[in-house]
Amino acid sequence: MNDYYEVRFDLTPCSEDACDLLAGMLAENDYESFVPDDKGLTAYVRKEAFDEAAVRDVLADFPFDCTISHSATLIEGRDWNSEWEKNYFQPIVVGDRVVVHSSFHTDIPRADYDIVIDPKMAFGTGHHSTTSQILSALLDTDLEGKSVIDMGTGTGILAILAAMRGAHPVTGIEIDGFAYENAVENVRLNGHPEINLINGDASALSGLAPADILIANINRNVILADMSAYASKLKSGGTMLLSGFYEGTDSDMITQEAAKYGLRPTAATSDKRWACLKLSKG
Repeated sequence: MNDYYEVRFDLTPCSEDACDLLAGMLAENDYESFVPDDKGLTAYVRKEAFDEAAVRDVLADFPFDCTISHSATLIEGRDWNSEWEKNYFQPIVVGDRVVVHSSFHTDIPRADYDIVIDPKMAFGTGHHSTTSQILSALLDTDLEGKSVIDMGTGTGILAILAAMRGAHPVTGIEIDGFAYENAVENVRLNGHPEINLINGDASALSGLAPADILIANINRNVILADMSAYASKLKSGGTMLLSGFYEGTDSDMITQEAAKYGLRPTAATSDKRWACLKLSKG
């Protein structure tokens, strides 16, 4: 099934920070992609995950002093690649070293690492601050011969970059079946069949050996709930890269939870209030 609800949120007054925070709150309610503009935010959620009561709860808890109106429209399944080509997804360059583009793009900047991503919706194209920050962190990490586990792999973009930079073995785990199929396609497009993709949740970690590097670009609640499982599959001296949450309270909560399992922060970045944490075990 490929039907979505397009939910429009108009904010008065509207600001980039307010839109970013609203997107973060909606992401915790299974919304998958967001298109902000100068009047508000358009968000997309699978038909089966749409819950009007949950939307009202998000708006009731929204901390910014603004008025928000919203409306929802059902969009039947379609060729999402075509939609992204026409409206949203343009080639991007991260850190002057990675170019991310779709197979339908022709005018592509040159970079050390050329990643092809054909998004079926928006499971991580590099445009979002969380994905781009982890891409940057991977560029600054020695990956040659290192084992990598990518939780919530989405499009597979992070796993693909890791493999391109010499990581082996690389495993991506994705709970959403549709996103998993998208990752399988993107891994094929990039010529890295050695990447092991698993359709599952943190329980899938039980069958894997501990990795040198574990990545989780998901959201605060999932990361907090699964921290124990993540830590158990990270080698002593290994590196954990986390994103999908906000700086400040969210980051503090995750750092405190990570400390219970011998993980200490060694670096942190933020972009548009989205945080990325680098932690070391032992």
